[in-house]
Amino acid sequence: MSQNSNDGGKRSARERLRAQRERDKATERRWRSLKVGAVVAGVLAVAAGVGITLAARGGDDQGSQSAKPVTVGQRGAPARLTVYEDFRCPACAQFENSFRDTIKSLERAGKLRTEYHLVTLIDGNMGGRGSHEAANAVACARDKGKFGPYHDVLYRNQPREQEDAFASTERLIRLAGKVEGLVDPEFRSCVTGGRHDDWVKRSDEDFRKSGHQGTPTVLLNGKDVFSDPSEQLTPDGLRKLVERKS
Repeated sequence: MSQNSNDGGKRSARERLRAQRERDKATERRWRSLKVGAVVAGVLAVAAGVGITLAARGGDDQGSQSAKPVTVGQRGAPARLTVYEDFRCPACAQFENSFRDTIKSLERAGKLRTEYHLVTLIDGNMGGRGSHEAANAVACARDKGKFGPYHDVLYRNQPREQEDAFASTERLIRLAGKVEGLVDPEFRSCVTGGRHDDWVKRSDEDFRKSGHQGTPTVLLNGKDVFSDPSEQLTPDGLRKLVERKS
């Protein structure tokens, strides 16, 4: 290998390390905010499921250059929550398990709609396929109108980040058994066959092009709710922000 090639490789490695450090800092800021919010809010009860509006179905997966998010709630709601999240991400689980009741309540009241963009950031950073397989599986649940309940089951049963246990499609199907009426031969085939692999890849590419650095990235009407580390967001704080838009 030439010296120029060697130097280029070193620069590339340094650039990747620098980028990873920036992502880690962004994730740590969100993690601190979420931990404080969770302490203030306490342990939230399991919310009842809400209906979802499908922003993309199986047939849409092949025809678009970008991946349409899955939209939950009424399209005409005055406030829009945009969530970029990774099923292997501990901070994403902290956000979902702490803010779930509040978000669902606002959705049912017609005050909020939530757009979910699924990301495979941890697969890329740590290796494995758990982020990708879980995202494909939840897209399969979306096809059957079960996105919300299955999405919540996965976050309530999230394995340790390093284990990559969601790479097992059998584990994903077993967890799907917690959602009434979800598991059937079509769902199994969708999960094991990777029917929505292209959609998942495009969703992750959209995130990387967005300029956001870590997960969860949560935007309320386009503004990052965790952008100011000095302001610790709580579920009640999120409710008040949404209600101001109503």
